[in-house]
Amino acid sequence: MTVLDFSALDLDQQLLDALSDKGYERPTAIQAAAIPAAMDGRDVLGSAPTGTGKTAAFLLPALQHLLDYPRKKSGPPRILILTPTRELAMQVAEQARELAAHTHLDIATITGGVAYMNHAEVFSENQDIVVATTGRLLQYIKEENFDCRAVETLILDEADRMLDMGFAQDIETIAAETRWRKQTLLFSATLEGEAIHDFAERLLSNPVEIEADPSRRERKKILQWYYRADDIKHKTALLCHILKQPDVHKAIVFVRKRERLHELVSWIRDQGVTCFYLEGDMVQAKRTEAIKRMQDGTVNILIATDIAARGLDILDISHVINFDLPRTADTYLHRIGRTGRAGKKGTAISLVESHDHLLLGKIERYLQEPLKMRVIEELRPTSKAPSPTSGRKQSKKAKEKAAEKKKEKNKEKVKVKVRHRDSKNVGKRRKPAASETPAENDNK
Repeated sequence: MTVLDFSALDLDQQLLDALSDKGYERPTAIQAAAIPAAMDGRDVLGSAPTGTGKTAAFLLPALQHLLDYPRKKSGPPRILILTPTRELAMQVAEQARELAAHTHLDIATITGGVAYMNHAEVFSENQDIVVATTGRLLQYIKEENFDCRAVETLILDEADRMLDMGFAQDIETIAAETRWRKQTLLFSATLEGEAIHDFAERLLSNPVEIEADPSRRERKKILQWYYRADDIKHKTALLCHILKQPDVHKAIVFVRKRERLHELVSWIRDQGVTCFYLEGDMVQAKRTEAIKRMQDGTVNILIATDIAARGLDILDISHVINFDLPRTADTYLHRIGRTGRAGKKGTAISLVESHDHLLLGKIERYLQEPLKMRVIEELRPTSKAPSPTSGRKQSKKAKEKAAEKKKEKNKEKVKVKVRHRDSKNVGKRRKPAASETPAENDNK
């Protein structure tokens, strides 16, 4: 059943007022599925691409629980939310404060890069919700500065990224410290692979599993197309032309590798275009500065790798540009989900070389619709376009795998030579030879 309005989810009027203040009218697919399940007290294993309202999907039922069961006196946190990065923790806490604006609930953060003195209030004052990164929180737990015994709900945001970053053991240690909790909610950008399911099995009890792709209506808010590029030089010329267009108010440019990122940043700056960048192993101070400058509009172009941009939530991104196409269609959706948010329209542009057409075909099949090609007249490609069916062809690796499978299958077959006359006589009784008599047959 489609939920058309937040009021149908049995949320408190204080939360509905906050949603109205933010301009949210109807729940997204992940919110409509996850909120009722979480409010029923079930553990939830949820997945949805970036930009589909995943954060509100776990914040709203957590806030509703605190309103439904207010405590009589102040105490340590009842809701604990873990995130992989400091930026994401700050974003989640800020959204929690906005949704709790009409309540008296208190929200705090515990992250790295902050002096111990600044966290002292979290330990000394009443807190209803704490949003934390695993490393700093674990340090405080070991020092007995943070009391986990009152935690009723443990929420893991961007769990797949936390696993990628090697935080599995830390999370399990924190989960053991909150063993009196009543509920666990685990949210991830994707549920692909055994690792995330094995991890969820250790932490969750009989969870409701929810995978929500953005609806076609939500996807239509993002205008998508691609430009064909002859080579890397042509690609960079196309990018520079796009970034100089007046409608590009704020853009994120995605590349696959760090090496490409540095080359591209240098080239763009040489063209007189100001930009910042994000990469995986970046000093926290530089990362914070880049994000802050994008958020306050000082800089309007950010170059990033997929790993560095996971969990990034910058408002009013007008354009997402795939300088390098991603390897998977899931990653494509996560990338473009950073534009067209909060009911606004966005644009996603991909730059496609000849060798990218197999990847383009994968993305189109996943979206169940073709991406349109556009041409900038003064930068028209000179190379011959691949055939329309090239994106549907099997890759060399896939062909080799299929051939190997066929070979193994043939080995397993036992070859039995069947003569034509044998197959004709199957099931027929053999007549005795003329030289045989009934008596002779009896003696045999």
